[in-house]
Amino acid sequence: MKSDTLGQLIMTGVPGKELDPETARLFRRVQPGAYILFGRNLESATQLRKLIDDLRDLSDIEPIITIDQEGGRVSRLRLIGEEPPNAQQLRDKNDIDLIRRHGDITGRLLRLFGFNLDLCPVLDISFDDDAENSLRGRCYGKTVEQVVRNAGAFNEGMRGQGIASCGKHFPGYSAATSDAHYQLPRIDRTREELDENELAVFRQFVRDVDSMMICHGWYPCFESQPTPATVSRRIVTELLRDEFGFDGLVMTDDLDMGAILTGYRLDETIRRTIDAGNNIVMLCHRVPEIETVHQILGSLPSDQIERAQKYVSDFKKNVSPPNEFSENAFQEINQEIADLRAAVVGEEEPGKAVLERQISPVERF
Repeated sequence: MKSDTLGQLIMTGVPGKELDPETARLFRRVQPGAYILFGRNLESATQLRKLIDDLRDLSDIEPIITIDQEGGRVSRLRLIGEEPPNAQQLRDKNDIDLIRRHGDITGRLLRLFGFNLDLCPVLDISFDDDAENSLRGRCYGKTVEQVVRNAGAFNEGMRGQGIASCGKHFPGYSAATSDAHYQLPRIDRTREELDENELAVFRQFVRDVDSMMICHGWYPCFESQPTPATVSRRIVTELLRDEFGFDGLVMTDDLDMGAILTGYRLDETIRRTIDAGNNIVMLCHRVPEIETVHQILGSLPSDQIERAQKYVSDFKKNVSPPNEFSENAFQEINQEIADLRAAVVGEEEPGKAVLERQISPVERF
């Protein structure tokens, strides 16, 4: 890929439910390689498909179009349709066929709208189902074996429908006791503890997921000074690439989160994330800044840029085009989601559904 494709290394959010002229001009100039959509972008099934078609039309190179569609409260598309069960509910039901069915339905739903990547499965282990670390309800297991079995079934079902997957949050966010949306969590795990638990899961998935997301946690066993994994070459390159042999796309978590914003200027953030070995930098909310990011990328060493561009290009070789859209097709899949939820959770207790759907930082935007 040539130097004028620097935008391929940028994943950006989209401001609204349709492309305003200024944003369209910005995207046409920068040519972001990836777009991530949120609740702010959703009004109806027809509107969503048009927005994604418009983003594709602006792009000289087929873009990655992604979303967080895990299940439960982290299911952006529940704003225009039914809410799938979350990973914990599926785990507690303990029916592998229902988990695989969830992956299959999710894949078909995303293909219908024009997405080609889902930012899941979550590969974190739940050490505490009630921990205040943004993972509540999102973990497929309490043990390595449970996560591998259950997340693997979801991953297989979704990828079987042509949607690429993303393992997160590397190298394991499970032991965080604070939320990276606000501050940098310190994760006090020894290398031995990580190897036996969190990293044991990721090792199982290095051949089975298409991409990995690096989290904003500080791991003193890898970095003596407070350093998010996102900007750690020791974690991204030496551990994930060299030691684990992962050969897929590597992306940062959202660089607009407090764990990063409180510690680094934008130029330092971009320089350090690319130097660490990330291929895509993610800015979900400061959309106008992608022009600045493009300029910063242009100042980085050419070997770092070319390496990152190659991973993006290789990923895109396997991207599937959207399925044909119809409102009827959406309604049919939507009913399948409702049926799946009923099979997993049955009749919910009064108030339980409301608690499950409370807005949290991971879904606020």
